[in-house]
Amino acid sequence: MEWLIGIDEAGRGALAGPVCVGAVLYPSDFDWKEAFALITKHGVPKLRDSKQLTAQQRDTLFEYIAMHGRLKHAFAFVDAKIIDEIGIVNASHEGAAVAITALGIRPDRVRVLLDAGLRVPSRWHQESFVRGDETIPAISFASIVAKVMRDRLMEDLAQIYAAYRFEEHKGYGTADHRLRIRKNGLSELHRVTFCSNLFGGGSAQGIPRALQKQKISV
Repeated sequence: MEWLIGIDEAGRGALAGPVCVGAVLYPSDFDWKEAFALITKHGVPKLRDSKQLTAQQRDTLFEYIAMHGRLKHAFAFVDAKIIDEIGIVNASHEGAAVAITALGIRPDRVRVLLDAGLRVPSRWHQESFVRGDETIPAISFASIVAKVMRDRLMEDLAQIYAAYRFEEHKGYGTADHRLRIRKNGLSELHRVTFCSNLFGGGSAQGIPRALQKQKISV
């Protein structure tokens, strides 16, 4: 039997929080429609990217993935500090390498299918697909794992960093989040390289010292 690994990420464009890379090990004869039938009220089950689903639908599919005996999943977080140091592209690649290794399968036994913009170490046979999360079942499942795990983490962190309301926007650059950054400065969770333009500068040096990263105690 052929095995596939789907890989996708969540949080690439956020101003705060980690990027999360999800990976799902998937037998090639797996009937993905069984999963999406759980969230389809009318018509034929349709493959969808996690961002096109409600939080409840994502949770339903995540539990299906986590509990199904023929599927195995893993995920990896790469935090804001590393993103600032090596860039979001390299950080996503590092997360993908960690997640795929955690699945515990030899490279010669699988094909790796990635959403465009991601890659894993060269020992893996891999292919990238534009909008793969909408066309490749394994990538769609990986996108759900990444999105659910990152959202849950941001909701937990919101209890510590209450001033930013991460439970509402999950670290993305909404108008309210940007306003709160200007008011409260940057927390440890914020990506300095993503936030510099909020303070009129084109780099981290453009952020006033009083607003640069602050440690918030629990």
